[in-house]
Amino acid sequence: MATILIAGGTGMIGSRLSELLSIEGHQVLHLSRTKDLEATYPAYQWDLDKGTIDASAIEQADYIINLAGAGIADKPWTENRKKAIIESRTQSNWLLLQAVQAAKNPPKAFIAGAAIGIYGDRGDTLLTEESSPGNTGFLAESCILWESAINEWNKTAIRTVGIRIGLVLANEGGALPKMKMSLPVGVAPYFGDGQQWYSWIHIDDVCRIFIHAIENDTLSGYYNGVAPNPLRNKALMQVLLKVKGKGITVPAPAFALKIAMGEMAEVVLSSARVSSDKIQDTGFTFNYETAEAAFKALI
Repeated sequence: MATILIAGGTGMIGSRLSELLSIEGHQVLHLSRTKDLEATYPAYQWDLDKGTIDASAIEQADYIINLAGAGIADKPWTENRKKAIIESRTQSNWLLLQAVQAAKNPPKAFIAGAAIGIYGDRGDTLLTEESSPGNTGFLAESCILWESAINEWNKTAIRTVGIRIGLVLANEGGALPKMKMSLPVGVAPYFGDGQQWYSWIHIDDVCRIFIHAIENDTLSGYYNGVAPNPLRNKALMQVLLKVKGKGITVPAPAFALKIAMGEMAEVVLSSARVSSDKIQDTGFTFNYETAEAAFKALI
């Protein structure tokens, strides 16, 4: 079994990934702002602002996973918040790279979280890993800079994998708790005209993609972390209501969203119809191929 060091291990994906890796018998270590070697997952200290990292954590790691990054939709997109979103992603990848380059025992592979936001708002176009990045909007802009930092790892001999994560369905955070908020009164809102594509994935499947990338040394480069059946926003909400057994969908007009959310309305109004073919071609199989199966498992 392997020793796996996770940056961002206490976040929504990192927490579940740590659990699944432990179940498989792997030793899981975390990087954290505070050191706590007695925690369930021993935590070693790092500090992005100071550019420091506990070298002993790097030396132990057979694999490093980076899921660190400030939440995209947690706070309004002020200029300072945008800066924090970008720098938390770019600096974490650079700091890990510097630490690995100084290590006596480099890891076998580096697996980095990325996001389908790199494709931008692309309407009905089916997007693959070969598709060009989007050329407008903060999501695409930030993801391009994010991946430029990940790409620095290609200068090493270390196998490097990037997982472009879609809309993660989980009860512990992300979009689903917000999607369920109005269900007790029988209402599920969709955004704008509801025709924008949402490329979703069950949290366990996205974690399993990371594990697949660890266990299969033929994987390198970028892979979309999305389920095989994306849905338009309105259709996704209709499936959620079907699983709950009651309710109606109602529109949240785009102009109102832009007034309420400002530039951050891009998060819910952008359309990205993203393909999962490449990861499936490596032998990966999804436990939750449809939104109905995912919602039934979560609700």
